[in-house]
Amino acid sequence: MKRLLLGIAALSLFATGCAQNTKKKEHTQNTKEMNTIALTKADFLKKVVNYETNPTEWKYLGDKPALVDFYASWCGPCKALAPVLEELAAEYKDQIYIYKIDTEAERELAAAFGIRSIPTLLFIPMEGKPQMAQGALPKATLKKAIDEIMLGK
Repeated sequence: MKRLLLGIAALSLFATGCAQNTKKKEHTQNTKEMNTIALTKADFLKKVVNYETNPTEWKYLGDKPALVDFYASWCGPCKALAPVLEELAAEYKDQIYIYKIDTEAERELAAAFGIRSIPTLLFIPMEGKPQMAQGALPKATLKKAIDEIMLGK
């Protein structure tokens, strides 16, 4: 009986400690500033391009270049790319936007852009046509693409 009571006491202390650690982690994650911007289809039509009213011509609506990440929450390479995009969004904060589109939630938008593989990145310069790349590219490759394609450096 004593063993049973000791076991229950130890288990309850363990569970309390785990719950407190989970709350600390959630609080830390919730207070962390996100530099990337999640978009819905409605946001995309207002901020990036309204392909419904202008289906034959690309007319970017933003005031600075943008990188759009088409991703899914279950995708391993997408999860690996996410912190890299956060770092780049912080580094290029005043120069570009980095948008994220959840292909599971925004299926119509993903279909409109022919997204068949994730992650897919859409690089949008202020002038000219956008360019797409597939896969979780390394940070150095992304920086080079941002500098050359989007910023014309």
